[in-house]
Amino acid sequence: MSKPWRRYSTGRFFDELITQGGSPRVAARRAVNFFKALSADELQARRAAAELAIKEMGISFTVYTEGENIDRAWPFDMIPRVISVREWSGVSQGLAQRTRALNCFIDDIYNQQKILADGIVPADIVLGSDNYKAQCDGVSPSFGAWAHICGSDLVRDHCGRFFVLEDNLRVPSGVSYMVENREITKRAVPELFRNYSILPVDDYPLKLYEMLAALSPRAAKRPNIVVLTPGIYNSAYFEHAFLAQGMGAELVEGTDMTVGDDDCVYMRTVDGPVRVDVIYRRIDEDFMDPEAFRPESVLGVPGLMRAWRSGKVAIANAPGSGVADDKVIYAFVPDMIRYYLKEKPLLDNVQTYLCMRERDRDYVLKNIAKLVVKPANESGGYGIMVGPHSSASQHRKFARLIERDPRNYIAQPTLSLSTAPTYVEGTVQPRHLDLRPFILQSKNTWVTPGGLTRVALRKGSLVVNSSQGGGSKDTWIVEGKA
Repeated sequence: MSKPWRRYSTGRFFDELITQGGSPRVAARRAVNFFKALSADELQARRAAAELAIKEMGISFTVYTEGENIDRAWPFDMIPRVISVREWSGVSQGLAQRTRALNCFIDDIYNQQKILADGIVPADIVLGSDNYKAQCDGVSPSFGAWAHICGSDLVRDHCGRFFVLEDNLRVPSGVSYMVENREITKRAVPELFRNYSILPVDDYPLKLYEMLAALSPRAAKRPNIVVLTPGIYNSAYFEHAFLAQGMGAELVEGTDMTVGDDDCVYMRTVDGPVRVDVIYRRIDEDFMDPEAFRPESVLGVPGLMRAWRSGKVAIANAPGSGVADDKVIYAFVPDMIRYYLKEKPLLDNVQTYLCMRERDRDYVLKNIAKLVVKPANESGGYGIMVGPHSSASQHRKFARLIERDPRNYIAQPTLSLSTAPTYVEGTVQPRHLDLRPFILQSKNTWVTPGGLTRVALRKGSLVVNSSQGGGSKDTWIVEGKA
């Protein structure tokens, strides 16, 4: 064993690659043995190769801080996470089931609202939510699919069981980094790919294109698909450009399109206007149409909602999808699966306390130092308080916030998130992580083999978001025994 590994200990956590006894897990055996055989200098050389690849490939993300946009190189760890295809098969089925139920829920909310009438989900938390868009009432998109691209965050507990932590249904991001992580790993440790049968992820742009093409309102051999971006200063602009290029689609901003008198959407080109069939939107719905939502928005296209409602253009994800992208609504997803699909949920939620319920709120306020408290509609790791890692003054602050607006807060137990070997400061150390697979749904449902593994690079931290100092690593779904 090389020196960088000598003090590696899984502690009380489930480790993705190493058992409690210190042996490599079966699916990860060759990968662990390969990295353990590398000297400190060789590990550093591989790390340098990965960093060079990131610079050459121009992989970056933007952090908003103190009123500035800072473009940073993508933080990457070269030791992959390894999961067997047998284990992943059950997770994949659970994710597909969950996405189907969520789409049934959204379609129901904007049409018959049966689940509200039957008392399965309280009507006030849905219809009173900022994410409920009355402008979408009466619409039922093709295949009943609203959230065509879903990014569900998974975590593993101390026993290694997968749980869904949250669902991202509005504008989920990160899939380009999933694909690029594979390319970086191939450049840093090419030898490993000779020893494994790893399910591919580089076909994601093709799968995305096929899903979007199925939504086209016109029977065209090759529908005109565009990616709508807020512009170069958006934190996910790299991804917008990456996916547009991968699909052979045009990358457009709101000013590049207009809605005609026929309610069709047209893209401006040097050869004149060209009709658009499908819009993969990467802007928040509140900014996509100043006629229907925020009149001051300059990012969207006036009349876009009118075109969508008339069936002249498809939009993914559909406006209004956010009604199911709420950490309070999340608590009811298992009930949705039983209600709409008549099935038992294949993946469990993390235990969730809804502060709007008096009993739950009392429990949370009494045990706030032990819990993770989250606002219902924030993302990117913002607004979260991890009780055991926070001060008494922070506990008091969040208690006041909960009492002031209980509907806006949930709480969950502080999970013992799984760890994985991560190369940090010349040594290999365990770091906590999560996993964001991506689920595509239109005519069919497809789940990425693996997803984006995000790593909390700071020792002991449970916050994995890149905007909060987290990093990432490649995720391998491997066939057969390794």
